Amino acid sequence: RDHPPAQAALRDRLLSAVVSCFKRHGAAAIDTPVLELRETLVGKYGEEAKLIYELQDQGGELLALRYDLTVPFARYLAMNKITKMKRYHVAKVYRRDNPATTRGRYREFYQCDFDIAGQFDPMIPDAECLKIVHEILSDLQLGDFVIKVNDRRILNGVFAVCGVPESKFIPACSTVDKLDKLPWEEVRSEMVGEKGLSPEAADRIGEYVQLHGGLDLIEQLLQDPKLSQNKVAKEGLGDMKLLFEYLTLFGITGKISFDLSLARGLDYYTGVIFEAVLLQQENERGEEPVSVGSVAGGGRYDGLVGMFDPKGRKVPCVGVSIGIERIFSILEQRLEASGEKLRTTETQVLVATPQKHLLAARMKLISELWDAGIKAEMLYKKDPKLLKQLQYCEDTGIPLAAIVGEQELADGVVKLRDVATRKEVRV
Repeated sequence: RDHPPAQAALRDRLLSAVVSCFKRHGAAAIDTPVLELRETLVGKYGEEAKLIYELQDQGGELLALRYDLTVPFARYLAMNKITKMKRYHVAKVYRRDNPATTRGRYREFYQCDFDIAGQFDPMIPDAECLKIVHEILSDLQLGDFVIKVNDRRILNGVFAVCGVPESKFIPACSTVDKLDKLPWEEVRSEMVGEKGLSPEAADRIGEYVQLHGGLDLIEQLLQDPKLSQNKVAKEGLGDMKLLFEYLTLFGITGKISFDLSLARGLDYYTGVIFEAVLLQQENERGEEPVSVGSVAGGGRYDGLVGMFDPKGRKVPCVGVSIGIERIFSILEQRLEASGEKLRTTETQVLVATPQKHLLAARMKLISELWDAGIKAEMLYKKDPKLLKQLQYCEDTGIPLAAIVGEQELADGVVKLRDVATRKEVRV
């Protein structure tokens, strides 16, 4: 989509809020090419692979537009043999999706990612990623939100104890992921009908994936006779308990929900997964509240870098992506509703003249201001009317006008006018 000045200004404001949070947590920026080799991207995204834009160059090399910023990051780490890094990356990605512009879903859109790569003690970096999501969403004042947390190991354990064969874990996972949009009945019938699970297994899964809570639920599942026998699930639950201890220290558990239905669609997650959801906005005119859905998501992917390393060396990673386009479309709708005007330029002062034949005076003064690093404008007319010039200040939100007339030139002063209050001082 095109971004006219007002939207570009809003997006800039959003991005700088997100980036300043990433910097506050000690991340360095990187950039990677928009084009990747096709084989770099294929086989990393599961069912979503059909949404990759493929291209060919004149040498017949098969290329693709990047689909996210995570896979390029993993390739970058492997290629450069980096085993430890905390980085952020803000850039556009491309998906052959069906756009839904009202919900901020496009084929070309920005992603803002923060990732921690390296071998560290369990759940410390993971807790920081959740803290970052909490900071950004609180900072942007989007209203109430909840961050759902789960772990792929817990899900796999659930599938195992419910009698799902391992070959069907990933398909079952992508079906469970639809629980936030579909009722359990429909999810169940997709499991049985399309994914070939037995009705008994589906019903057993249903008993687990509809649970959500906090530390109490983790404790309850650790005591669960079936689940506690599963090594993988037990590991996941132990880590989840640790994560909640750290989140308590960060003081953010009020917004966190351990939710067994959270699956996240991508294949590369191996441990903790999370997703932040905005809760419905109440609006005054009693219209239907809009559920905006997910505005941030991420998780742990310990196997991805190894897929690019010729020796298969693994670098554990955990990261988060802020859904900036979603957030942008919400704030845009809010701005429209409030009728508030957003400044699109940062001009501090308009150099103006009240009489004719003073273009030279304006040009000299504005040049002096520019050279001093001051953001200044003037009208591109030889003899503009003063009213026209002041009107321009009002229209574009320029706070000051620097006026030089014949009298001012003779006295060696400039009249500085506050556009809003109409107060004037001679300088």
